[in-house]
Amino acid sequence: MVAVGPGAPALLTLRGRDALQEAELVAGFATVLEVARPWLGNAEICPMTYRNQEEVLDYVAGQVRAGRRGVVCCWGDLNVSARELLARVRRRVPNLRLIPGISSVQLAMARAGIALEDSVFITLHSRASPADELAEAMHYIREARRHVILLPRPYDLMPAAIAAGLLAAGAPGDLPALVYQRLTFDDEQCWRGTLRECSEIAGEFSDLSIMVLLSGATAAA
Repeated sequence: MVAVGPGAPALLTLRGRDALQEAELVAGFATVLEVARPWLGNAEICPMTYRNQEEVLDYVAGQVRAGRRGVVCCWGDLNVSARELLARVRRRVPNLRLIPGISSVQLAMARAGIALEDSVFITLHSRASPADELAEAMHYIREARRHVILLPRPYDLMPAAIAAGLLAAGAPGDLPALVYQRLTFDDEQCWRGTLRECSEIAGEFSDLSIMVLLSGATAAA
């Protein structure tokens, strides 16, 4: 299984490229396969959607058991937001080779000029209620010792909804917030403002977004 990175083909790891070039069939969601496509050669391409992913993975696993070299691709890094897909693949292919990639978390920290040891990362990709999802973030906001990096959940828990939920839970409205969209793509964007200003945004954010809440205590250290 190969993680292709945040989007720019140049950020796919060399080991990931080697695995793609050697593969006889490659599966993944269409947008992910576009990143991998330059290195696929004559491999059979198996696009997935949320509706047919089980059938596609069954096919790929069957081909691997028959002796073909297969790869399943995902965005970013395997250890950040690919848990559900990784579990599905592991159920079919227990002896799985994992090739990690660069995550949007690393890129967001680089853009914001913050360090991992001064930050906490929280993914909102579980199926819990918004209030439950944001409870952990509120703990660290109240603690005010570390920056909080949030991976939004498309499409019901995106940056404006996250900001509104945090404000309702008691977060300060003047908390500095950054939202990076489509990191490493040609149309990469960065929104900067306060948590309250973010909550008032009516427009839509990209589903490839990551949110950074800056801790004043850490920034001043």
